[in-house]
Amino acid sequence: MGKATVLVADDDPEIRDVVHVYLRNEGFEVLEAENGAQAVEIVREKKVDLVVLDVMMPEMDGIRACMKIREQALVPIIFLSAKQEDIDKINGLSTGADDYVAKPFSPLELMARVKAQLRRQSFHARHDDGAVLAVQDLTVDRAKHSVTVRGEEVAVTPLEFAILELLASHPGQVFHADQIYEKAWKEPAGYSDNTVMVHIRNLREKIEINPREPRYIKTVWGVGYKIEK
Repeated sequence: MGKATVLVADDDPEIRDVVHVYLRNEGFEVLEAENGAQAVEIVREKKVDLVVLDVMMPEMDGIRACMKIREQALVPIIFLSAKQEDIDKINGLSTGADDYVAKPFSPLELMARVKAQLRRQSFHARHDDGAVLAVQDLTVDRAKHSVTVRGEEVAVTPLEFAILELLASHPGQVFHADQIYEKAWKEPAGYSDNTVMVHIRNLREKIEINPREPRYIKTVWGVGYKIEK
């Protein structure tokens, strides 16, 4: 397997330079974009394995760029943002991003997040079990990396797929948020905080008829989450 290619999209050239150097030193191929529109175009034209995406950019901000990228690729997306409030993080992840790093950030922490996302992506790419997991009228196709609910295909992010695959492959079993994070993100749960909760909420919005009264992903209060048999 060749080097993974990471796209860094940020309107600040100094930040792009720093991230570029660290990524290159870790053995990655690096592409750069100065704004969201440019990032979307690069993903459309080139093979990109992961995107580091600033939220506040000219021409097209990171939120819109993330949604556009999601329409054409399932690559992991990590947001960079100077906004550190929880609501900003939740809104960022709700648009389809897989992770969120607040500015000012440690380049070493960002590298850890990048590697974790790529490890998780590689793990699923190597998964040789092509079985279709079916729970009620929800199906998770491991080979096609697709999710179908009530006969309709649902667009999910790579991390949402990983969470659904975990829960659907163990129907009835309750998983704590830290367990879900460690298994889906392929890294220790040190960064989990409310990230799992946000992804569960996003999944419910996509697969449940009434997200407030979920039929598939159940909350076991004080314990974690499960998919009913």
